[in-house]
Amino acid sequence: MTEYRLIIATDLTEESLALLRAAGDVTFSLVPPSGPALREQLQEAHALICREDVPVDRTLLEQAPRLRLVARMTASLGGVDIEHATARGIIVMHTPGVSAIAVGEHTLALMLALSRRLTTAHNSLRDGYWLLDRKRQAGTQLYRKTLGIIGLGRVGHIVALRALAFGMQVLACDPYISEDKVTDERIELVSLRELLTASDFISLHVPATRETRHLLNEQSLASLKPGARLINTAHGSLIDEAALVQALKSGQVGGAAVDVYAEEPPYNSPLVGLPGVIHTPRISDNTAEATQDLALRVVEQVLDALRDKDYRNVVNMPLLPGLNYETVRPYLHLGEAMGSLLHTLARHRVRRVAVEVRGEAMNGLIRPLSVAILRGLIAPVLGDKVSYINAPMLAAEFGWHIHQVKGLKTGEYSNIVTCQITLEDGEPITMTGTLLDHKEPHIVQINEYRMNFVPEGALLILGSHDKPGVIGRVGSLLSGHQVNIASWHTGRAQPGGHTLTVVTLDEELPAPVLEELRQLDFIRHAHQVTIARS
Repeated sequence: MTEYRLIIATDLTEESLALLRAAGDVTFSLVPPSGPALREQLQEAHALICREDVPVDRTLLEQAPRLRLVARMTASLGGVDIEHATARGIIVMHTPGVSAIAVGEHTLALMLALSRRLTTAHNSLRDGYWLLDRKRQAGTQLYRKTLGIIGLGRVGHIVALRALAFGMQVLACDPYISEDKVTDERIELVSLRELLTASDFISLHVPATRETRHLLNEQSLASLKPGARLINTAHGSLIDEAALVQALKSGQVGGAAVDVYAEEPPYNSPLVGLPGVIHTPRISDNTAEATQDLALRVVEQVLDALRDKDYRNVVNMPLLPGLNYETVRPYLHLGEAMGSLLHTLARHRVRRVAVEVRGEAMNGLIRPLSVAILRGLIAPVLGDKVSYINAPMLAAEFGWHIHQVKGLKTGEYSNIVTCQITLEDGEPITMTGTLLDHKEPHIVQINEYRMNFVPEGALLILGSHDKPGVIGRVGSLLSGHQVNIASWHTGRAQPGGHTLTVVTLDEELPAPVLEELRQLDFIRHAHQVTIARS
């Protein structure tokens, strides 16, 4: 019988440790999350359980030659070198969703504290006042108020159902949740703008991604219903703290309750100590029950994976049987880039994803390429929560139909991957990619437009009418804003018709410049996306 050596660099409950003691094939050691003991113990370790205070970087991984598995006792993967772990064949897993009830209840606690001005009342009585401040301490009821929930995942649903019990009207905004996925018909799906203008309370429950950074900024805060109150237990990057401070001071925002901050610890946060703000030190998931559930969950996941019994919440793709990871990696990068570009071009929700591969070099790559494309499509929305392992599951949850097909309309290339997404309105978008010398990704066709560009860096995608002067006018506009063009690729279906252009820039365009570009009379649409280099 194989015996596995497990290192635990965090606190586990006695019940979870008992589970390990009862396992006849596991020995374990409890070590501090930092210091020489951890590094020494890792020399012989097969698995590591830790939290965010242990940076699982290349240096640590290379000091653990026998390591097979890293388990994060949290949903976050910050500080984990997933790419290096994958190249080493090390499984990386996390524990998402375990604390959803705890976070949901803390959100409700903050909402009640805001509505009833509990901290003000507490401080007043502590300072010796009884009824002197009664008028100033008057609160509001949750009953018949409107709660807007941004992000209707596990935590968002929990908050919604409990808010309904208070007699609140619940609005929710989540473009990747369809109405048939909503568990209670009283929860109304609306646009973000409708939610912001109609809600008395707004609670954030979305992941930290490039798209959600400063989701609530000066402009969106100005569109709120005057006096609305905000609760954030999700991530500090979702709110522009400086803009929120100004909105609080002006009265546009009636109060805020935060458990997360732009910088943590929040020693320099302008929100800490500000009147009208309730702040807690990232404790939304800190309950005895959540801690117990989390400890048991991570131990069970680790034991099952070590025994090759089951793999739950694994976030990286193990090496494919018979395929070398270093050989497969460029194809995965191509697939992700195609998915990211397709997401950028899509004007409606995706409903169907079809993938075709052609050529001898593509043998055995249909599944990893399909998963990579799905990851590229979903990552702009969910960030690092999507992986090669869970991308197909997330796509299914979104209601996407995934197909392996033949006969998509592409040009004649020897080794290619083609993906066609079909949008909610029936519009198809088809894209074909290949690798140059099996290393450098190239996009060679988008719909009817023949092209050849490397999908990396800051890309500006323009749809325009085919007429003289397009290149000159776009170039002049960008030059006038000191924007440098690295490359320019244009495809057209027929002379005098429509063209599609992909421009590689040294850096992304500021939003005002992109909007100015969209106002040019020959521009049909303009988008930009940044794709990391391989």
